[in-house]
Amino acid sequence: MAEISISTEFIKLDALLKFASLVGSGGEAKMLIQDGQVLVNGEVCTMRGKKIRPGDKVSIAGGEEVTVV
Repeated sequence: MAEISISTEFIKLDALLKFASLVGSGGEAKMLIQDGQVLVNGEVCTMRGKKIRPGDKVSIAGGEEVTVV
């Protein structure tokens, strides 16, 4: 499990996927989120703008999980 450090209160889900290099582009992030393939704290999340805060865990179904610190 990787850790991603942010210096702000939160980061939006689509931006986090790009920042953590889990996807190659914003378009890819949008498609994965809309298709229900992204998990936030173990639950499917279909909101691109969901605020991810330190302590949250994000993963793409079947892929590596990252923790925001």
